[in-house]
Amino acid sequence: MPSKPESDLGQQIRKVAHVMTGAPADYDPLLDLIGDASFVLLGEASHGTHEFYSTRAEITKRLIQEKGFHAVAVEADWPDAHRVNRFVRGESEDTSADEALSGFSRFPIWMWRNREVEQFIDWLHGYNQQRQLGDTQAGFYGLDLYSLNTSRQEVVRYLDKVDPEAAQRARYRYSCFDHYGEDEQAYGYAAEFGISASCEQEVVQQLKELQRRSYEYIHRDGSAGEDDFFSAEINARVVLDAEKYYRSMFGSRASSWNLRDRHMVDTLQAVAEHLDRRYGRSRIAVWEHNSHLGDARATEMSRGGEWNVGQLVRERYDDNCRLIGFTTYTGTVMAATTWGGSHESRRVMPGMDGSYEELFHNVDIPSFLLPLRNSPVAAKLRTPRLERAIGVIYRPDTERISHYFNARLADQFDAVIHFDETRAVEPLAPRPEPVVPEVPETYPVGV
Repeated sequence: MPSKPESDLGQQIRKVAHVMTGAPADYDPLLDLIGDASFVLLGEASHGTHEFYSTRAEITKRLIQEKGFHAVAVEADWPDAHRVNRFVRGESEDTSADEALSGFSRFPIWMWRNREVEQFIDWLHGYNQQRQLGDTQAGFYGLDLYSLNTSRQEVVRYLDKVDPEAAQRARYRYSCFDHYGEDEQAYGYAAEFGISASCEQEVVQQLKELQRRSYEYIHRDGSAGEDDFFSAEINARVVLDAEKYYRSMFGSRASSWNLRDRHMVDTLQAVAEHLDRRYGRSRIAVWEHNSHLGDARATEMSRGGEWNVGQLVRERYDDNCRLIGFTTYTGTVMAATTWGGSHESRRVMPGMDGSYEELFHNVDIPSFLLPLRNSPVAAKLRTPRLERAIGVIYRPDTERISHYFNARLADQFDAVIHFDETRAVEPLAPRPEPVVPEVPETYPVGV
């Protein structure tokens, strides 16, 4: 039974919350709150919840159709997302969304290879196909930096097409990594502790040479040349930042987290500037975990010297962005029990006492949108409370230490969407491609 202050706060939330019924109009208040913002960051409290994925997709469809958004940028590696981007824009040999998503073969394979994402990619492909020649198409881009080996292969592949001599130089520079095969962590350990020389100088040289030749490469094939060069340049940047990241993994937690999230924001800015040149002013929806997209300054992350995507986007773009969080009280989630282990639908424990999840459960509305920007309840939601974060691993036996942190919700997000009971995403059947283990993140578990 909630205390009287908690009960009173629940009643105040109930008065300002917008009940979600499953109708398209559910999102009207959110679109009003978004207004003319160019960057809309749509979070998730886990990497395996159906309602988070499907709701983000429905909101993003309306942003594309009604507000002219040009892209979706996601917490995924650039090469894998670029394959999807080519499919949705009608430029690939893939014949289905399932096939286009087959590049996502690393653990956690279900994070992007699931039915909910497949349905959105199908929709985006169909939407773009219906556009008239010259109309804006919406793209799909990856912001993450784990793809050191794939990205260096993509740089060489691009140069093989436009400048074979430069491709040979790139092969020579990137061969610095060859001794470690596909094991980027082994490289990071050896380089960080002086067991072998780092490849930092080589990857910097490669990016600089590519950028020096940009005018020549871009103008070979018109707009297609510009897109191809842009992708190659991003891949070269990924190699540069991934090399630093894999070394930083063996230093402080904060340095590796900060490097990764700064890379994601730098990549987002690069995508925005690329699309600006084409459309004048680009608008982008971003899909990532709450722990990346909620402003870190409003959480205990900041005490450890960590920043995140949400904080950096607010600092760079001020009022031109909106941060939207998602929460759930209980249900099921697709997750693993150990890093690299098999995934399964797991029961989510009810929200802990004193958490936002418990507070929203006691509002007694199955699902609702709660605006926090200029909201009459915002002041009451600036007192720190527990907030849950489930990554790709869920450990209910250590729930408090593994999955909860303190946050000031009204400073963390501009709005929150709560689902009292949720269910796990539906993974797609695996395709016959090699599965490469992903690099483990730390606290919160696997985000």
